[in-house]
Amino acid sequence: MTSVEEQTTVPAAKDSSRRLPDWARRVLRRNEAWTFAILVALVAYFSISAPGKFFTVYDITQIAVNAAIYLVLGVGMTYVIITAGIDLSIGSVLVLAAVAAGEYNIHHGAAGAGWGTVAVCIVIALAVGTAWGALQGALVATGKIPALIVTLGGLGAALGLAEIATGGQDPSGAVAAHLQNSLGYGKVLGIPWLVVLAAVVTVVFGLLLGGTRFGVHTFAIGSNPAAARRAGIPVGRHLVKVYALMGLLAGLGAVMWLASYGTTSIAGHSTDNLKVITAVVLGGTSLFGGRGSVLGTVIGVFIPAVLTTGLIVVGVQQYWQDVAVGAVLVGAVYLDQIRKQGRERI
Repeated sequence: MTSVEEQTTVPAAKDSSRRLPDWARRVLRRNEAWTFAILVALVAYFSISAPGKFFTVYDITQIAVNAAIYLVLGVGMTYVIITAGIDLSIGSVLVLAAVAAGEYNIHHGAAGAGWGTVAVCIVIALAVGTAWGALQGALVATGKIPALIVTLGGLGAALGLAEIATGGQDPSGAVAAHLQNSLGYGKVLGIPWLVVLAAVVTVVFGLLLGGTRFGVHTFAIGSNPAAARRAGIPVGRHLVKVYALMGLLAGLGAVMWLASYGTTSIAGHSTDNLKVITAVVLGGTSLFGGRGSVLGTVIGVFIPAVLTTGLIVVGVQQYWQDVAVGAVLVGAVYLDQIRKQGRERI
């Protein structure tokens, strides 16, 4: 038997072992906290490896601009992956939307096109992306075809249509000077418009995911689609909306790309899906569905961006950058698998 004195000391010992407050332990359990720690570690490493050359104001601006388009795509991919889906076609959809908008611009003023033509081009890019995404969503939802297969086919089909329309060459005059000088090169309060636009998209769709019925349904479908159906959620219709949203943001990415680079870059988007999926998974969104956040995706997008910029600064050959990004993706999926097995044992 234990004495009364011993019994009173046991809870105190337990309390003393819990040194962190509840809020701190909750933060540490969140995926975003660990992802942010990785980002900080990368910044610290490259800052020490290249003192005075990394994380300057210029570097920060370039990292933000380079990450802006992938952040917009990553927001859409977050929704898709939370539903336990995947979209491998985003790079090709971006190209197709850019080509559709560019072809209209070429025949309505080319580089000297007015604001009216610019507005129509933006609408065309958004509409093409949304329609393509909705079509893929319909095939996934009603055709019962795995998203991997649907979007893999969509990757080839969208790129093929873009190449047929252009003969496989980037057309000249595809972008109006007005679009480049404003969205592409313009700034507000010293911040590039591309970064501002990406931030607005992130906030709007982050709130949509975290604070609306649409977001609740998205998580429910990813967690258990059968239970979601029993709860009255129109699973098929919702999946079409989610993939249409992904297409919409791919169309917006096309507009941002045209504004930033002044070309459709038909051959330049073959690894967009790898980069975006890497960022989303790094941000804590589970490939098994039902878990994720736009905040995590924001952090995840900047990890490859910082990694790529840092490797350039320290003089690592460009080809190794793709190897590093691929290794990061495999590592992120491996950790996600470990987390999933841990949750199943509980």
